[in-house]
Amino acid sequence: MSILGDNKYLEEADKKYIWHPFTQMKDWLEEEAIIISEGRDCFIKDIYGRWYLDGVSSLWVNIHGHRKKEIDDAIRQQLEYIAHSTMLGLSNVPAIKLAERLIQLVNLSLVTRHSSLNKVFYSDNGSTAVEVALKMAFQYWIHKGIDGKYSFLSLKNAYHGDTLGAVSVGGIDMFHKAFSPLLFKTYDAPSPYCYRCELDETYPDCNLACLERIEDTLKENSSEIAAVIIEPLVQAAGGMIVSPHGYLRGVRELCTKYNVLMIADEVATGFGRTGKMFACEHEDVVPDIMCISKGITGGYMPLAVTLATDEIYNAFLGEFKDSKTFFHGHSYTGNPLACAAALACLDVFEKEETIKNLQPKIKMLDTWLKEISNLPHVGDVRNKGFMAGVELVKNKEIKKPYAWEEKIGWRVAYHARENGVFIRPLGNVIVLVPPLSISPQNLKQLLDVIRSAIIAVTA
Repeated sequence: MSILGDNKYLEEADKKYIWHPFTQMKDWLEEEAIIISEGRDCFIKDIYGRWYLDGVSSLWVNIHGHRKKEIDDAIRQQLEYIAHSTMLGLSNVPAIKLAERLIQLVNLSLVTRHSSLNKVFYSDNGSTAVEVALKMAFQYWIHKGIDGKYSFLSLKNAYHGDTLGAVSVGGIDMFHKAFSPLLFKTYDAPSPYCYRCELDETYPDCNLACLERIEDTLKENSSEIAAVIIEPLVQAAGGMIVSPHGYLRGVRELCTKYNVLMIADEVATGFGRTGKMFACEHEDVVPDIMCISKGITGGYMPLAVTLATDEIYNAFLGEFKDSKTFFHGHSYTGNPLACAAALACLDVFEKEETIKNLQPKIKMLDTWLKEISNLPHVGDVRNKGFMAGVELVKNKEIKKPYAWEEKIGWRVAYHARENGVFIRPLGNVIVLVPPLSISPQNLKQLLDVIRSAIIAVTA
């Protein structure tokens, strides 16, 4: 069969057999399928040889670019030993080395607050890291002899994953409402969404009124709440909503005041995305539990970690007869290949001074956002580091959104794709999450194409 014939077969087979995530399949069946065959640096190539700048880091996971030699070599080297063995009753060398490295990294990053996040529990993606955190928090209070803390407090517009526990603490109706009969009871609080404040307040005159609402809920219900779960600084899937300064620290202080645990979901914000290794660093916050995934392996292998304090870990220690064991685990927990990739990813962070070299590119992105904020249909621009959102509106004066069915964000994405840039919007919010390693020249190309696409679609 010719190459063209092979490609046609792949397109037909994809549409015949695959059900894609977060995709309206009727649209997919009617549109051209983009099938990726290769990646290099910050680019991905389709089966017809067309190259695209990877403007979303392959869903926010790619840190150092595709086919990074150091990570490739680490995986190949690990294959000389073993690809996988269980962590149930056994351990493995890369998992041990990575756990130690992560604890050192977290304690160094959060040194100003003397972090006691000293225990690593492995899983395989952000959702499972959150499930682990929720179950840990719930069972912790039981082991402490405190009854009734069976619920959680989360934010509107929150996204913590797609397993049912994670959905229970989610706050995006588009994603989560259909599953409401399956979910457990939670409390919610207003999102720190300053552009569309649900309290009709204006920052900074509001004095963080949304934080006051959290306190109101905790004051009345802390005896029922095991933990507050929050995406520190950026509600990513909610539309790259950036919380105002002081909000994150305020949440930490309220958790301490009302004796509830704080879970920081750093799945999207961790590993340099906000300009520091972890978002919690920006406000010197140490949570009781931290969830990390996505960039941990540089976008190579599924891996996630739930970090817990000694206090939480020690609550699970007891005699065999006490049944204090944390009864949770996954087949691929602590996978040696994934842990080897993660160790190599952290090596690259150090060797290439990734965080330091990111700062000028963040300034470049900041400048671009300020410039396009003057476009007639750009309602709001927001970012923290290399996580940015551009909210498009039909009427800027009254912040009137485009109708969902107009697919404005998708039309901008399609226009960008035709010009060699792949992005994926969140409704009417254009999302920019490029690889941290992107060169200034490629970043300029990315930003120029997106600006042109916004103008072309909204004109």
